[in-house]
This record gives sequence, structure tokens and C-alpha cells, in this order.
Amino acid sequence: MDRVYIIGRDEVPSKIRLEDGQRASLSFIVLPGVSCEVNLEVEIAGENAEAVLNGLYVCPGDERVTLNIRMVHSKGGSVSRQLFKGLVGGHARTAFNGLVVVVQDAQHTEALQTNHNLLLSDTAEALTSPQLEIYADDVKCSHGATVGRLNEDEQFYMRSRGISLKEAQKLQMMAFAAPVLEGLSGERREEINASVEAAIEQMLG
Repeated sequence: MDRVYIIGRDEVPSKIRLEDGQRASLSFIVLPGVSCEVNLEVEIAGENAEAVLNGLYVCPGDERVTLNIRMVHSKGGSVSRQLFKGLVGGHARTAFNGLVVVVQDAQHTEALQTNHNLLLSDTAEALTSPQLEIYADDVKCSHGATVGRLNEDEQFYMRSRGISLKEAQKLQMMAFAAPVLEGLSGERREEINASVEAAIEQMLG
């Protein structure tokens, strides 16, 4: 199952269950002007099943975005990978709350959960809380989160080669979003890429 959900336009499921050998690749896109709360639980209830979740939220104004993602590994030999990224500017407030649960008998589970955020104004706020709850002892699980700003050394390097500050910042933000955008499939990929690029250009003025 491969799905792309544009939040605010598409109905997002609240629960997904994967059985033996099933695979789901889900992408969640929050475009400018959308305030939302997404609550999703994915249960990997079968062996050798895989869940891949990617998300991008672009919030240049006064949006309020909360993502609550719960990943439950109920069977061993399963894999989950999560990557959520946020471009947060203006007076926007975002929150990522992620929980990975590995039950006692779910040995040989692999789980990766990552959330990265770029703050693009002094008044923007990005909260992040990735968590692991592991009851099995033979697993490979990790999580990580960052909240930062555009790298000024990279900007200096590009400007020294004739690239304007605005274009350098745009390149940085598009590169930041690229790991999620490049994973999109289907007809919506071009539409979403164009919307994200337009939003970035608007943020830069």
C-alpha cells in the first residue's frame, strides 16, 4: 500500500494494521494555511511486515499543526521507519509526538523514528517528542529529533560563489525537504513539489 495524504484535503485513517508480509508506505503533507491535528496508530501485527511513514509540514504563517504518531510492533521480524520534517516560520506552532512500542515477544524488530525541524523566524515554535517503549531485548531501535535554523556557513559558501542570499536560503530549504519529497509517488508528486517551492519563495519574500 502506497499512499500520499494531503492534510486538509484527504481523509486520513486513524488506525492501520499490517499482517504477515504486508508493506505500507505512507506520506503525509501539510501545506501552508492548514491547521490540523493528526492522530494515527499503525500496528504491525504480522511477521516480516514493514511500515514506512514520511511527513512534511510547511507552516509559514500562524498555523497550528500537531502530529501524534503511535507505531506498535506486535510481532517480531518487522520493520518501521519514520521521517517527519517541518519548515516552521511566522508565528506557527508545531508539535510532533511519536511513540514506538515493541511488545515483549516482538524480537528482531527494527524501528527508526526521526523528526527534524527548521525554525525560519524568531516567533516560530516547533516541539518534538519522539519516544521508544521497548519490552523485547533483541531489537534495533533508535529515535532522534532536531530543532535548528538555516546554516549560515553554507550560506556564506554559496554567496562566495555568486549565489544570492535569498537563493541560497531557498536551496537550503528545498534540500531539507528533499528526503520526503523524493519519496513521493504518483501524480501528486509534481503538484506537492510546486506547492512547497512556492511556499518557500513566499516565506523568503
